[in-house]
Amino acid sequence: MRFDIITLFPEMFKPVMGASIIGRAQERNLIELNFYNIRDFAKNKHRQVDDYPYGGGSGMVLMPQPLFDCFDHIREVHGGTLPKVVYFSPQGDVFNQNMAQSMTKEDELILLCGHYEGIDQRVIDAFVDIELSIGDYILTGGELAAMVFIDCLSRLIPGVLGNPDATIEESFSDNLLEYPQYTRPAVYRGYKVPDVLLSGNHKEIAKWRRKESLEKTLIKRPDLLADAELSSEDRQLLEMIEE
Repeated sequence: MRFDIITLFPEMFKPVMGASIIGRAQERNLIELNFYNIRDFAKNKHRQVDDYPYGGGSGMVLMPQPLFDCFDHIREVHGGTLPKVVYFSPQGDVFNQNMAQSMTKEDELILLCGHYEGIDQRVIDAFVDIELSIGDYILTGGELAAMVFIDCLSRLIPGVLGNPDATIEESFSDNLLEYPQYTRPAVYRGYKVPDVLLSGNHKEIAKWRRKESLEKTLIKRPDLLADAELSSEDRQLLEMIEE
């Protein structure tokens, strides 16, 4: 999967995106990151890319000219067409796991990282297909949101994670939080691993994990249950947990 990233600070990505699983995925050509520095498309001698907003107000707004020229350049790189453009903004839809699953169907995406008070609305009108937010809070720029987005999508691409089943039972994969995880030793400083996990009875282990997943979700994120696919057995377990 290819990500074309439009940003004022491409240097922010290397320490994060060049390490661990995402770094190895690039080495194996499972994902590709290409960076376009907005300042490279400025036409003034000071490489200025922002200006004061019309109508007054605090802060600065990214100007249309460098961004329009940047998109024109990327269109040429892609042979005359543009992949879908994702713009990270507090006004966007809140990003979630279902969106991530859907977007992995794309072979290429352009990620637009805003800054300051945002970007000129004409850029959004002309190029942006999807506006996304990673939460109801404000960041200094879209770069951190873009990294979260890339990480989330990349781990869903076949081959990126060593275990192909690793994403199946994770939190949010079915609108439920994941069950507790344990590893060796079985007892540490008086804290014990639940006996059922040591029993070797896979049916009982699966039942325990489902119950724990439902209980965690009910306590910590009950809002997720409204969209979760629950069996009649799940509903019985929830009733028992509530009691």
